[in-house]
Amino acid sequence: MGSKSATPHDEMSFLDHLEELRWHLIRSTLAVIIIGCVAFVFSGFIFDSIIFAPKSMDFPTYRYLCDAAKWFNMESDFCKDKLPFEIQSRTMGGQFSADIWTSIWAGIILAFPYIIYELWKFISPGLYEKERKHSKGFIFITSLLFFLGVLFGYYIVAPLSINFLGSYRVSEEVTNHIDLSDYISTVRLAVLSCGIIFELPIIIYFLTKVGLVTPDIMKKYRKIALVIVLILSAIITPPDVTSQIIVAIPVLILYQVSISISAWVLRKERKKEQRAKKNRTDVKSN
Repeated sequence: MGSKSATPHDEMSFLDHLEELRWHLIRSTLAVIIIGCVAFVFSGFIFDSIIFAPKSMDFPTYRYLCDAAKWFNMESDFCKDKLPFEIQSRTMGGQFSADIWTSIWAGIILAFPYIIYELWKFISPGLYEKERKHSKGFIFITSLLFFLGVLFGYYIVAPLSINFLGSYRVSEEVTNHIDLSDYISTVRLAVLSCGIIFELPIIIYFLTKVGLVTPDIMKKYRKIALVIVLILSAIITPPDVTSQIIVAIPVLILYQVSISISAWVLRKERKKEQRAKKNRTDVKSN
């Protein structure tokens, strides 16, 4: 059986652990602030080329969906010239506030790998040597899943939400003038929600490690999970069935992958227990 690293970390008191955690949080916060300041400098590019891009009908998602509709000889709202709404700021400090908060959230998203690295540095000394070796790809896989979720949210969920909600009208008498903060929150919710949802395999990995989840439990409650996924899809997407299905499909795939990961972790834990039991038997026989 492997042993934990013999470092001062193992002999720390509870307050010492809190102090170390504080420094990890401070370094993570500094990374967010530094990247946020850089994002603030390039805020013009971030707003014009990234945040407001899904408002233009030239956005890749709209073009592909329009081409698909034409291929099937169908009419589509994705083929119109422009979205029928304008973005406005109705408060004196609205644009400045939006710039500051957007820079902070950009810092959080871009600094995510470093934040995970600091978290890993905090928890890794408490792991066994074999566990640390098997988990070397933790930072890479966690960051990869997060950014895949962010891209999915940006290129799929956000444009579908903006197109549907921005085009929806109860009457021709009503013109949509969307508040700047409301528009940004729609994009942010889509991006961050998908980024977090795509971390499902990592979450299941650790829940299985601590014994809270097993593949049998996940299979047993698969139907309930399906309902939860559809509810989450309804929250982060516009209220139309097509958009909810588009979002639900990758989440259900992730759920199935998580079942396989849970089964793999359980097999590893059982093999470890069998080896430990065999070692104890050998010691007693000697």
